[in-house]
Amino acid sequence: MLEIKYVRENVDDVRMALEKRGSTTDFDRFLEWEKKRRELLQEIETLRHQRNTVSDDIAAMKKSGQDADARIVEMRSVSEKIKELDIVLSETEISIDNFMINLPNIPNKDVPTGINENDNRLEKQVGTPRKFNFPVQPHWEIGESLGILDFARATKITGARFPLYIGSGAKLERALINFMLNTHVNEHGFTEVLPPFMVNRKSLTGTGQLPKFEEDLFKLQGWDYFMIPTSEVPMTNIYADEIIPEKNLPIRFTAYTPCFRSEAGSHGKDTRGLIRQHQFNKVEMVKYTTPETSFDELESMLAAAETILQRLNLPYQVITLCTGDMGFSASKTYDIEVWMPGQEKYREISSCSNCTDFQARRANIKFRREGAKKSEFAHTLNGSGLAVGRCFAAILENYQQADGSVEIPEVLIPYMGGQKIITNENR
Repeated sequence: MLEIKYVRENVDDVRMALEKRGSTTDFDRFLEWEKKRRELLQEIETLRHQRNTVSDDIAAMKKSGQDADARIVEMRSVSEKIKELDIVLSETEISIDNFMINLPNIPNKDVPTGINENDNRLEKQVGTPRKFNFPVQPHWEIGESLGILDFARATKITGARFPLYIGSGAKLERALINFMLNTHVNEHGFTEVLPPFMVNRKSLTGTGQLPKFEEDLFKLQGWDYFMIPTSEVPMTNIYADEIIPEKNLPIRFTAYTPCFRSEAGSHGKDTRGLIRQHQFNKVEMVKYTTPETSFDELESMLAAAETILQRLNLPYQVITLCTGDMGFSASKTYDIEVWMPGQEKYREISSCSNCTDFQARRANIKFRREGAKKSEFAHTLNGSGLAVGRCFAAILENYQQADGSVEIPEVLIPYMGGQKIITNENR
């Protein structure tokens, strides 16, 4: 959430900044509500002063034996008017709160202005895509041919867009999770957590998924709980409504969790394979920092995610998302896209975002500098480290062999119990 004082005092600047994101927010209505709120506060304060004066007069009249009935009627009338105006003020403040909670974050000045993914800025490409001397297959065909992926039976069990990993497929998925977690914990200074896979409405509001994106979530019937779309949500809310001592910052968490997304609005997109599923595994990174260090921490988070791809020897590129392609809570986002030879394109495998104090204001996450009386809002960051299923798919496509088998990346062989290749496991 943006600071309301800043929005009040810089409406035109905020309007222009959010228009770069494609926002068509009606700030004139906000200004009308703000004017109405100020007028109501002034009128209520005047009436309260009047009520206090009348109350004093009544006390004095009673003490001197005078008839105070008329003044009592006047005081009751003033009190009723205050109650009526308090209701209108409450309704006005709710309108302002709803307006504020639906405003996206302001883009950082370094973010390119644009409408969609075509306006994103390429930062670098790492690694050279492999040249194949045989017909390249997409990962879903490779996985089904090897007997390590079964989408048909997953559909029978649940429905479309759910994967079933079997044998070496399940083993490879688990190996990737362990490799990613070990790398982030042992080398990048993250603390591993295992959070709940369900969260409440307040937590999702804190990170920005609610109230605007409820249709993208899976809600539990009879409960005001939701399945997590990413472990960013529970990890960011660990310190909700708390004040962190500055000496404890930065705090770096990483977690493996399944993620659950309805993929609303994605009908017809990526209907085959592991790219767009209702349930998928992800290793996530979350940071809490001071404002001064948050963009340096974004760079180190990006480097941590890149390390995974570099160790797996998978070609990738890094892009900075434009204003129109960024997520709701982000001030700046890097996307990492891995090369998928079966699709002949780069596909997103990680997003690393600095949300500045946007989520911290919504979730009330503060820190206090040593010796300071007042606390400040922390900055929060999140990034995929990485999307496990997409990494699995990239390995199948980049490491496929002419005979249909798939080599295991060298760094994963210890996690696979020494297994170096996946051959046909059809039963």
